[in-house]
Amino acid sequence: MVLQRDRPVPVWGTAEAGEVVTVRFAGHERTTRASDDGNWRVDLPPMAASAEPRVLSVEGAVVLDFTDVLVGEVWLASGQSNMEKPLGPRRGQKPTDDHEAELAAAHHPLLRLYQVPKYGRPRSGAAPPAWMPCSPEALQALDFSAAGYYFGRELMLELGVPVGVVHSSFGGTQIEAWMPRGAFERDPRLAPLLGHRYFAWVEGVQATELYESMIRPLVPYALRGFLWYQGEANCMTGDTRIYTTKSEALITAWRDAFGDATAPFYFVQLAPFNYSDWDSFPEKLTPLALPLFREAQIEVQHVVPNTRSIVTTDLAGNARDIHPTNKRDIGLRLAGLALARTYAHAGQRGDSPRFASMRRTGEGALEVAFDHAGGALETSDGAAPSGFEIAGDDRRFHPAEAMIVGDRVVVRHDEVPFPQAVRFAFHETARPNLVGPSGLPVEPFRTDRWPEPHLGVREPPPVERSSSESKQSEYVP
Repeated sequence: MVLQRDRPVPVWGTAEAGEVVTVRFAGHERTTRASDDGNWRVDLPPMAASAEPRVLSVEGAVVLDFTDVLVGEVWLASGQSNMEKPLGPRRGQKPTDDHEAELAAAHHPLLRLYQVPKYGRPRSGAAPPAWMPCSPEALQALDFSAAGYYFGRELMLELGVPVGVVHSSFGGTQIEAWMPRGAFERDPRLAPLLGHRYFAWVEGVQATELYESMIRPLVPYALRGFLWYQGEANCMTGDTRIYTTKSEALITAWRDAFGDATAPFYFVQLAPFNYSDWDSFPEKLTPLALPLFREAQIEVQHVVPNTRSIVTTDLAGNARDIHPTNKRDIGLRLAGLALARTYAHAGQRGDSPRFASMRRTGEGALEVAFDHAGGALETSDGAAPSGFEIAGDDRRFHPAEAMIVGDRVVVRHDEVPFPQAVRFAFHETARPNLVGPSGLPVEPFRTDRWPEPHLGVREPPPVERSSSESKQSEYVP
């Protein structure tokens, strides 16, 4: 396994009431006595990173020796099916890009992987969960998260220390399943949601259930921070602004549970997908449901300290596939945030360019400025910037002509002589080409707060339509 460096390391378990338990590792020794209910815990002192394989010994009535234990960086990766998607084929999904070559090259003994089974219980006949050094065989045996793997590999290579990634995710699940009861009870906006029956494709994923079975058993393992790749299921149910509140509650609860009030929390904005074309979701959505939901995701990083998100508008090769196959760039962008913000690692690209301000130029145009633009913007394909819309007082948006001027963009439209608002990538399938000098895509935004419908009206089903004529395939979480 990997133990977290530079901070106290809890070691805990159960024994007979009153039993004396001694823990030894790397020259450190701690002794305690199990409580009346059989629980015990000791904290090893902070230790420097070490790739030397050592033995963690736990001695009570019996002796347990955990061999090949390293010290480095530990992260918890969680979410739904896009975090769960493995490095390779998966039934009902397209395989991740270049998976055969990537798997063949995945020999990284200083990267350690821990897979939490669904519901916290291994399948019948399967081995109990255990840490595994990263190898092609381990990745396939664990069906390990592709995004989690790429993240961990990048950290290991850049930091030069052992890295452990704990993966605990479940496809098709809503954020409520990953929140403890206290997260609902502490917020009057969320308390009424605790007894609600949530949309799900499988049982055992209602509010609090996955926290109890797949997060709480990991507490209080020492770790550096969290990765979160979730939101599709909440978007399908029509969540918009309330998702910010739910995210804030989850982040606070997880930080409290693991004993670090400022632990970094890095997450993935939803990629383009044609949500409005689907009739199998709980709500009929408009093409603006996704950008409105994405707004709620983006707002999290403004209300919760030490949180950041990555932009994925350029990573959906097919807007009809809710599982983008490019998980390499997902992992690398999450790693870029961690390297730049958590480790202050030189030369790392962290944040995407983000809307900063807007001003009228006096020429029937608006000039938009960006933070994190690195002094200049460009387009990924050399064409004019796409994805901009402007509107006047009538609130009717028109595709805008856009021109890059250094780290700013000037937008206009002949039919909007007095523009009032700008939107960028504000459509569910928008895949614009505007990027910063590091190649990271510009974050979607709008300057207005005009109300927009995110729920539509279902049309009556057609009298007859063969499966070959169907406009959508079966959704597989």
